[in-house]
Amino acid sequence: MDAAEKMAQTRPPSPILRKAISMKAVLCRRAGPPETLELADLPDPVPAKGDVVVDIAAAALNFFDTLIIAGKYQYKPEFPFSPAAEFSGTVSALGPGVSGFKVGDKVCGYSGHGAAREKLAISTDRLVLVPPTLDLDRAAGLFVTYGTTIHALQDRAKIKPGETLAVLGAAGGTGLAAIELGKIFGARVIACASSEDKLEFCRKHGADEVIDYSKEDLKERLRELTGGKGADVVYDPVGGPYAEPALRSTAWEGRFLVIGFAAGEIPKIPLNLALLKGCEIVGVFWGEFIRRHPERLRAQIKSLLQWVHEGRLSAHVDATYPFERAVEAFAAIGARKVKGKVLLKPKV
Repeated sequence: MDAAEKMAQTRPPSPILRKAISMKAVLCRRAGPPETLELADLPDPVPAKGDVVVDIAAAALNFFDTLIIAGKYQYKPEFPFSPAAEFSGTVSALGPGVSGFKVGDKVCGYSGHGAAREKLAISTDRLVLVPPTLDLDRAAGLFVTYGTTIHALQDRAKIKPGETLAVLGAAGGTGLAAIELGKIFGARVIACASSEDKLEFCRKHGADEVIDYSKEDLKERLRELTGGKGADVVYDPVGGPYAEPALRSTAWEGRFLVIGFAAGEIPKIPLNLALLKGCEIVGVFWGEFIRRHPERLRAQIKSLLQWVHEGRLSAHVDATYPFERAVEAFAAIGARKVKGKVLLKPKV
């Protein structure tokens, strides 16, 4: 807990529309639903050695943020804390010993939590410079969804041009990233989602084929669309009831990427399927990867920023909300209504 948060903890709870004295921050004081979030007043942060202060332009939300504020995620910050693990903004102050950054630089970064506030003090090793011509809204949401996905496809699946990639939950943030990066890496992409509206969104972002698994048999359609071979790579951020049929549709020596469990259920996979198909069930733990390989992360984020700049990645923003409407933003994510990213901004 930083000094500002300790000070905030001693104050009585603030209503969500309270006028800020210094900087505004969305705070989670106890585990619970989005309705327990507050808009609080905190002192401006002071950068320590090696830190800079970033004036936040946008903080991007992810599905796991709904779990963190509810106390249901494996990572549990000390209360009170601000949600949002990734952000973009402008450097406004430098701590002692900082090099490579200057006041006025546009940056994006990963904080783990704490980005839903007007100013954030953070180590420069968690930041990447944003090209001057790239807007900060699209830069805000690259780290988690696109960062996870480039690691999954490049490092874990080692996907090759011409292979078939099946993407579950394809209209969500990670699903969209998988479609777009799959196409950059030369794959044929089959997008799997739960409504025609979502599938049309996937088509617009490059999917070659689509499957509505709310109406169609996922296993049979994947086999049909691959001529009986199955998908070379399955990208699964959903879990739940679709994981096993997708694994049954994996090709010989295919790779099944375990990204997450947005459906809420961790499936029990019969391991004989891996034996019979000679396939790999591959875990993708991006949080541990970036801890162990920070330089690899920075190189990948720089590539992602360049591809967004070139128009090869959309970094699509579904909706933006001011801090005062944080509850609505979380509710949209929880209701599976989001296509791409949701942003929280100090002002909209």
